[in-house]
Amino acid sequence: MALEDIFKGFDGFDFEAGPAGIAATIGAAILAPIVIPALAGAAKPLAKAAIKEGLLLSEKGKEFFAEATEVFEDLVAEAKAELAQDQKESKSQLDPNQPEIIVVSD
Repeated sequence: MALEDIFKGFDGFDFEAGPAGIAATIGAAILAPIVIPALAGAAKPLAKAAIKEGLLLSEKGKEFFAEATEVFEDLVAEAKAELAQDQKESKSQLDPNQPEIIVVSD
């Protein structure tokens, strides 16, 4: 069984790379145990900083949506109050025997 038969079906493997490709592969295999921990050590503070920024952004988003919800609820309450006032005014101008529509507020 040839080496080509083992890697048959792998699109990324190039058998025509020659000695330079083989040397790069062997060099990567030798340096990987040294380079990967060094990169992981440098990436940890960056990852931690990104997580902290994400948490701060999440808190700001929660505050924004809480304020927006409060403003919306206030607008709904004002609209209901205006509807109730309009109904009272229109009732006083129309037939006194007309049924009243009551708006229930939360």
